Amino acid sequence: MKDIEGKTFDVVIIGSGPAGLTAALYAARADLNPIVFEGPEPGGQLMQTTDVENYPGYPEGVMGPKMMEDFRKQAQRFGADCRYGYVTNIEFESRPYKLEVDEEVPIFAKTIIISTGASAKWLNLPSEQRLRGKGVSACATCDGAFFRHQHVVVAGGGDTAMEEATFLTKFASKVSVIHRRDELRASKAMQKRAFENEKIEFLWDSELVEVLGDQVVEGVKVKNNKSGEVITLDDVTGVFVAIGHKPNTDLFKGVLTMDDVGYIKTKGQSTETDLPGIFASGDAMDPVYRQAVTAAGTGCRAALDAERFLAENLDEEAIAQAHWK
Repeated sequence: MKDIEGKTFDVVIIGSGPAGLTAALYAARADLNPIVFEGPEPGGQLMQTTDVENYPGYPEGVMGPKMMEDFRKQAQRFGADCRYGYVTNIEFESRPYKLEVDEEVPIFAKTIIISTGASAKWLNLPSEQRLRGKGVSACATCDGAFFRHQHVVVAGGGDTAMEEATFLTKFASKVSVIHRRDELRASKAMQKRAFENEKIEFLWDSELVEVLGDQVVEGVKVKNNKSGEVITLDDVTGVFVAIGHKPNTDLFKGVLTMDDVGYIKTKGQSTETDLPGIFASGDAMDPVYRQAVTAAGTGCRAALDAERFLAENLDEEAIAQAHWK
């Protein structure tokens, strides 16, 4: 990192999932020489995914890590500097913005593209973590089609869980919703859809305590919180954890406007945030779709917004002396 210490970059991209690497590709092709800090999870959530079948351009499907490798190579081909590093602090009071990388290397940015993504919330079971990507998933839209005519379970009781369960009935023969309370937290409309779906059954006052299997999911153990009884569902082949996502935006709390969960709010249809020259893309600002293709689209938009911003602020002294809007 010493080779970049004290340097000023036109575009600094924080995060290296589909949004960050698409932003890098567009910025690099515009000769903006972007630098990408890949953060603690290089490649983002897709690095935990096996087959990706719903991204355009891969008619036979592609492994998540391979797809992100392709994204990175394409951005690097045009000059993007992708490197492992973690932005640990940003001084927002003046421009160009001063960033600290890995708690020790200072650099400066005329524009910043936030692509830090979001992380699925997990149950933190050892067996769950061991079988992630091997039958355990946090995305029904991504992985549901792999479970045609099979019995799957969904852990959760909110809108996300009901959306996942309802979606999974398109493929699965049976969907068992495991919820720790005796009533759902989901909206009435979502509850109605789920209750009316004959493929969905509910295990109330229960929690998933173990995922069975060595290489793939081969069943689950479920505990009833009232009786203490533990039952085994030995025909389950898929587990979908649907207890929400947490956007990785702590670095920007108190500075950028966010919703109650922590997703960054942007202006209109742009990727602009509250501060000039700072743009947000991908799952850090999208609480609704959370798909690789939609994240890539916002990465494209962020790079175009950054390019336009730089073109409109060519006076370096004006950039350095600019005040918050």
